[in-house]
Amino acid sequence: MHLEKYMIPCLSKTLFGVECLGCGFQRALLLLLNGEWSAAFAMYPAVYSMLAMFCGIFLFYTNKKTAFTKNGLTILIAINLFFVIGGYVYKHF
Repeated sequence: MHLEKYMIPCLSKTLFGVECLGCGFQRALLLLLNGEWSAAFAMYPAVYSMLAMFCGIFLFYTNKKTAFTKNGLTILIAINLFFVIGGYVYKHF
């Protein structure tokens, strides 16, 4: 796939030269779509928790019959935040 030319550039990296907490997610998502699971994790360690969080948010707002509560969503977001910050520290330090 040649979708890399359509990726949104990181504003933080463009303006200040510093990667943000989300830098690498688009490339990791492309690697996942190509079936390169470990390379996606190496690119952006929080890729799996981010996708789980997006699915949880989608289910929370679209399907009111599920047992997915506001507390469950809060826990999922907290877990994702842990992985995002942990992955950022792992990549840069």
